[in-house]
Amino acid sequence: MLTTLSALLGHWRRHPLQVFALIAGLALATALWSGVQALNAEARASYARAANLLGQDQFDRILRQDGRAMDQAIFSELRRAGYLVSPLLEARLGSGPNALRVLGIDPLTLPVAALPERLQSGSIPVTDILLGGQVLMTSDTASRGLPPDLTEHARTILANASYDDTLATGLVIGDIATIAQLVGEIGPTALIVSAPQPFGLAPIDTWLASRGDLILQQAETSNDLARLTDSFHLNLTAFGFLAFAVGLFITHATIGLAFEQRRTSLRALRALGVPLGGLIVLLAAEIGIFALVSGILGLGLGYGLAATLLPEVSASLRGLYGADIGAVLQFDPMWAVAALAMSVIGAAIAGASALWRVARLPILRSATPNSWAQTSAALRLIQALLGLGLLALSGLVVIFGSGLMMGFIGLAALLLGGALVLPFGLSVLLAGIATRVRAPFMHWALADMRLSLPALSLSLMALLLALSTNIGVSTMVGSFRATFTGWLDQRLASELYLTTASPEQAARVTDYLTPRVDAILPFALVDTRFGGLPAELHGLVDHATYRDHWPFLEALPDAWSQMAEGQAVMINEQLARRERLELGQDFNVTPSLTLPILGIYSDYGNPEGQAIIGLDLFKTLFPESPPLRFALRTDPATVTDLAADITEATGLSPQSMINQAAVKDISLRVFEQTFQVTYALNALTLGVAGFAMFTSLLTLSEMRLAQIAPIWAAGQRRRNLAWAEFLRVIAFASFCAIFALPLGLALAHYLLAIINVEAFGWRLPLQIFPADLIKLCVLAAAAAAIAALWPAWQLARLSPHRLLGLFAHER
Repeated sequence: MLTTLSALLGHWRRHPLQVFALIAGLALATALWSGVQALNAEARASYARAANLLGQDQFDRILRQDGRAMDQAIFSELRRAGYLVSPLLEARLGSGPNALRVLGIDPLTLPVAALPERLQSGSIPVTDILLGGQVLMTSDTASRGLPPDLTEHARTILANASYDDTLATGLVIGDIATIAQLVGEIGPTALIVSAPQPFGLAPIDTWLASRGDLILQQAETSNDLARLTDSFHLNLTAFGFLAFAVGLFITHATIGLAFEQRRTSLRALRALGVPLGGLIVLLAAEIGIFALVSGILGLGLGYGLAATLLPEVSASLRGLYGADIGAVLQFDPMWAVAALAMSVIGAAIAGASALWRVARLPILRSATPNSWAQTSAALRLIQALLGLGLLALSGLVVIFGSGLMMGFIGLAALLLGGALVLPFGLSVLLAGIATRVRAPFMHWALADMRLSLPALSLSLMALLLALSTNIGVSTMVGSFRATFTGWLDQRLASELYLTTASPEQAARVTDYLTPRVDAILPFALVDTRFGGLPAELHGLVDHATYRDHWPFLEALPDAWSQMAEGQAVMINEQLARRERLELGQDFNVTPSLTLPILGIYSDYGNPEGQAIIGLDLFKTLFPESPPLRFALRTDPATVTDLAADITEATGLSPQSMINQAAVKDISLRVFEQTFQVTYALNALTLGVAGFAMFTSLLTLSEMRLAQIAPIWAAGQRRRNLAWAEFLRVIAFASFCAIFALPLGLALAHYLLAIINVEAFGWRLPLQIFPADLIKLCVLAAAAAAIAALWPAWQLARLSPHRLLGLFAHER
């Protein structure tokens, strides 16, 4: 057995480049997959820390049905009745990408398990929180900078914060009285219910039922952030699996080529009496060793990749969902073990077909490339039929499927089906071209391309997947960008936006502006819950600015006038899709108010539901939330001077005003930031596909010399053969691009019409950008050209002695 093992390992000693390709391919596949898993694990751990911090995963909460802050008297009444509850004030402080989530707590009544770690340990005295106005946040929160529109009082409080790095980034915790001063709230937004309650008390549900305006939210449903971001992480996971599949093609191709090169040796070992079972066990053990080595290397690379991409992922989550996960990656043994397991599983998948071919090919069959091509021809047909079946499945999912998981199943079927059809499609295409050419050398070149298809098919499939994904995602992002830019022009029609700090300041500002601008459009909002999830309720006035520019998807003709009179509500697309609402249906604005839906509008980039009612009705329902924000219509040329005049006349800080151009610029920068991770994974996937092509060409170049030598002997110069080799690869890449165009556009449609709708709640129109498609096709050809340079250069420099020697040693 040791002699057999030594004979098998001798191949790798003679072909160190194949060792590199095998380990590098599997390591890259593992790195890309494990890197994405590390990012997801870090984000989910951050959500879990945030939930565990205030006992969201342990303690129930009492909330108002309408989502508004509650009267302090409710807390006092419950405590006097003997119930163990603790007030919580939750709000956002500041605006922009560095906006803070602030939590006000009562350390004396909050359950110990829900206290921040430094308060539990006593390293920060409770008196500092209660009496000294101390707040807690992470050092990452402080180092990234504060929002620009904070008051001086808030800046002073935050500048003296103590650091607790067990908190989530972007979170500030303090005594409820201190936080109330920062955000201007007068009552808690929730009451945390301790467990268990004192013996002898009636269930707290009974007390709540007597009130009618309060609800009990169960602990397991409290972590809205994790639910909200599931779609983002599912998208990342899909990219991780795609990258893993592309990297796995390198491994599959290398193992297949290595077994083909060793076919003569394997036949000889079998003829010498080595049992088939023992030979397969040794080959499987060989693959297992490579898998472990590659897995460890891939784990390290994946950790580095995740650490590099974490700031981009954090920025994307903050831009999309307001979720902060920090910028420091923590090592988690669970995803490390999973990465090693994926490496072993990937190697097993990659090596299974090669082992099967070794087991099935008779000992006495000639070990020539022709025999491999004949064996592979039937496999190509089977693959094509399977691929067509998967494409049909993808179409059925479009018609009958629903849900994000079904969307990804259909997406996987589309990509895998297209990849499986590719080798058969290329074979048919090359055969068709061969019937139309007359030159003998061209006939040989086309026949040679068909002969090399079995060896290159996996690399070409990897290139097809990578190129299709790049086409699909770039088309999706381009469609999103074009639609989003147009939507911003509609939604942000006013020239200047400002936020006041109090009703008194709002009155001063409006009095000053009334004779100086064309229109003042006040609007107000409150945080609420629709369908059990966080949402916003806005109050707007009826004005031509909104009538002419509001981005309705569908609306009745009198929607604005009905809304202004308090007789109707308008909702965003996300809320309509999530709750399956349509025009004309009744909608519960508050527990006591139901209005018909007369308009549904696009609201790109907002993960939450949103509803709009008339401002007069809003003031009646929420007198404690007066309009403090205003949109101004004026001459665009006077905006800068007007902002300066407002500051001088009313004392409103410049940070509280922002012009239309600045809002659009910020929105577009957030948009671009959101897709940075997508761009990075796309580039990595295409790079891995190029590497797959490179390794396949290198390992195949030695095997192809037996086919090239007779053509050289017939009079073709080595330089011409090298050019033929180079152009052959360019042709393969070009054919892949032709196949990738329809597949990539189908992928874009899938992403826009199914995945985006299920994941984010909005649907975007498909827009095709020919310049981007041409650029990606040229990029694919360039990647293939780079991969072909070294093998072609080697062929051009090959010595005549080496080519002549092939005739003496021909198999």
